[in-house]
Amino acid sequence: MAHAFTTQLLPSVSSRLGILQLNNPASLNALTLEMIRSMTPTLQAWHTAGVRCTLMVGTPYEKDGKRKPAFCAGGDVKAVYLAGVSGDDRALTADFFAEEYRLNRLIATQPPHMPQVSVWDGVVMGGGVGLSVHGKYRVATENTLFAMPECKIGLFPDVGGSWWIPRLKLYNQRQEKGMVGGVGNYLALTGARLKGDDLIYAGIATHYVQSNQLEEMQRALVEATKGEDTLGDCAASVLMSYHDHSIDLDASFLSKNREDIDEAFDGKDSMEEIFASLESMGEDSEFGQSTLNTLQHMSPTSMKVTLEGLKRGAQARTIGEALQMEYRIVQGCMRDGGDFYEGIRAALVDKDGNPQWSPSSLSEVTEEIVESYFEELGERELSFDGKGGPSKL
Repeated sequence: MAHAFTTQLLPSVSSRLGILQLNNPASLNALTLEMIRSMTPTLQAWHTAGVRCTLMVGTPYEKDGKRKPAFCAGGDVKAVYLAGVSGDDRALTADFFAEEYRLNRLIATQPPHMPQVSVWDGVVMGGGVGLSVHGKYRVATENTLFAMPECKIGLFPDVGGSWWIPRLKLYNQRQEKGMVGGVGNYLALTGARLKGDDLIYAGIATHYVQSNQLEEMQRALVEATKGEDTLGDCAASVLMSYHDHSIDLDASFLSKNREDIDEAFDGKDSMEEIFASLESMGEDSEFGQSTLNTLQHMSPTSMKVTLEGLKRGAQARTIGEALQMEYRIVQGCMRDGGDFYEGIRAALVDKDGNPQWSPSSLSEVTEEIVESYFEELGERELSFDGKGGPSKL
């Protein structure tokens, strides 16, 4: 892979803290292929350069004369769309995702002595989630807005979503033990927008820090990397010292709606079952009606493929295997006439907000159609460093 030098990523080292500043503010720091090609070799070099901790932050953007925080609003899917519809650079529809997924795995397997701290100050979506959620520490603030809205654009929650979403460490309200499927499925299918308290409640964020404390926290991380212990975790005590323990998790949206979320999404084997459960809540259920309205705007194919991907991802042995499966799915999404092109057209090109999905209903999305997204790719399978066979999922 080529090492791209781009001003959209500003890497630096302070003491032994490696800082990765996403610097594409005009697009809310959307992740481009150039950024991926700069970040990957930078991280690889830091593994053996004595770096003790990595810090990922976003550059603020200007709006109405004021600076607004942003982490990363997702991957540059519009560039992928243009490459696919024009045919001039069709390779981008493969290269972007292959290199992005390899970077996701690299972050997920970062050495224990070099934990990643991601500061989710502002918007965190799609590809921005993939850059950060697999790292050891994720810091939310009062400005955080987190979502995986891919079903709305004809994609699916990728960048390792099939790995971490089924593994959310939450308990079912109706059981004393056992992982809950409701919250994960709900987030993946609806693209629900979460705030900092939701992220702490769900275990997606590890810490909650007030934004006016972030600069001081960064200085403390720099100081912590100067210690003589080169194998220990130098970030843990720093982050805990800035964590706001007063956050009220019971007031979070997920907590207040947990019973309905579990009722509709936990243990359901099909989208039809989920819709039926939501409908059974009745017209007086604000949660049921609003969630039905949200799902009715999603790509029927994306929803069914997403649900199947989460089931298979729960069985994955490694994040690499899950990402290999996701690469098969995303290449299915890149096929001519797929919902991805219609979803991006409606959301980012024509911006009419009126995608014409094909198929247009859940009943038309057959098992054969869903299975086609999981078919092996032969020589086009995603590999890591030339190693590892194809996913068994």
